[in-house]
Amino acid sequence: MSGLKIASMQSKCSPEEWQARIDLAACYRLVELYGMADMMANHISMRVPGDEEAFLINPYGMLYEEITASSLIKIDLEGNILSSPDFGELNYGINRAGYVIHSAIHEARPDVACIIHTHSWASMAVSALECGLLPITQTAMRFLKIGYHDYVGVVLKDEEKESLVRDLGKGEALILRNHGALVAGRSVGETFNWMHRLELACRSQVAAMSCNTPLRAVAPEILEETWNNYQPGTRRPYGLMEWPALLRKLDRLDPSYKT
Repeated sequence: MSGLKIASMQSKCSPEEWQARIDLAACYRLVELYGMADMMANHISMRVPGDEEAFLINPYGMLYEEITASSLIKIDLEGNILSSPDFGELNYGINRAGYVIHSAIHEARPDVACIIHTHSWASMAVSALECGLLPITQTAMRFLKIGYHDYVGVVLKDEEKESLVRDLGKGEALILRNHGALVAGRSVGETFNWMHRLELACRSQVAAMSCNTPLRAVAPEILEETWNNYQPGTRRPYGLMEWPALLRKLDRLDPSYKT
C-alpha cells in the first residue's frame, strides 16, 4: 500500500499495546472491507492492555483503509493525547464526537475492550424507522433486546455520556436513533462479530421491508429461546474462531495494517 508514511511506533510501546494496535488496525481495515465505513467519519476504539485508563483511536483525517498499527492515537479518558505518531504537516488529532462516545463507554464498562460505531446505509436506515430493528431473521433475533439512544444532535457534549451509558446498559449493541449503530465487546474479534451480524440484520430488514409484502412474525417464546442461545453463558465467546481467519484474509490482501 502506498500513501501516507508513518514511522513505526513499535519501539515506543509495550508488546501488549503493539499487539492491540495491530488488532485494532485490522478491525478498521475489515470494517472498510465489509462495506461499513464512512470515509474518515466514525471510530473504533480499543482499551490499552495494562493501562485501563487509556484507549487507542483513529486519527481524524485518515481513511479506514489507511489505518496502521502505528497511525493510531493513544488517549486517556479525559481526551488527553498520551502518544501520537508524527503526521508531519497534516498534524492529525482526534475527533471530538468520537472521544465523547467512546470514552463514556470505556469509563463506565471496564468489561468492554473494544467499541465500533458505524454510519452504514443499513444501520442508518433502521435507526430512522419507528419500529427499530425487527426480529424477523435468525441473525436479527440475536439483537432481540438491543438498546436505543434518542438523537439530540451531534455527540459533542459530555452531558450526553450519561444517557449513552444508560441506554447501552450491560448489553453489547445500541441503535443510535437517526444516526447509526454501536457495539461493544470483550475483544476486538468479538466486537467485529457483533457489528458484522448487526449490519447483516439491518440489511436484511431493509431488503424485506422494500418488498412491500407482510413480514412473517415468529412466536415470542421462540424469539426468546433463540436470543438466549446467542448469549455468552450458552455459547463460546464470539470471535475466537473467525478472527484468526479474518487476519489471514487481510494478510493475503494487504498486510500493511501491521506496520
